Amino acid sequence: MTFMADNNPRPVSINLHKQSRVLEIEYDDDSHFQFTCEFLRVHSPSADVRGHGPGQGVLQIGKENVSITGIEPVGNYAIKLIFDDGHQTGIYSWTYLYDIGRNQEQYWQEYLTELGKAGHTRKT
Repeated sequence: MTFMADNNPRPVSINLHKQSRVLEIEYDDDSHFQFTCEFLRVHSPSADVRGHGPGQGVLQIGKENVSITGIEPVGNYAIKLIFDDGHQTGIYSWTYLYDIGRNQEQYWQEYLTELGKAGHTRKT
């Protein structure tokens, strides 16, 4: 049996800036991403947010002021983020974080579009 090497980028640093509510991640390929807590909360990979199948996702509303209160390692492949609104079931793999970092602008615009379609606006 042959195993392929894991060539996916891995984080070299993860820093939570509590006052600005930004999680900063630097990867070993020199990629650097900054995520607001709101962005991470509304894009949680948990079944609570994404649903259990296609089209079952739940639009997250009113998360503008959410903060991350804890970060827990999950094996050597992910972190679990604990939010102050009680959400803590999302497992954010290194690959998932890398994807949402590289596509952050697109994913954010899609979220704003979905909010608008549902008749909601962000409160800032």
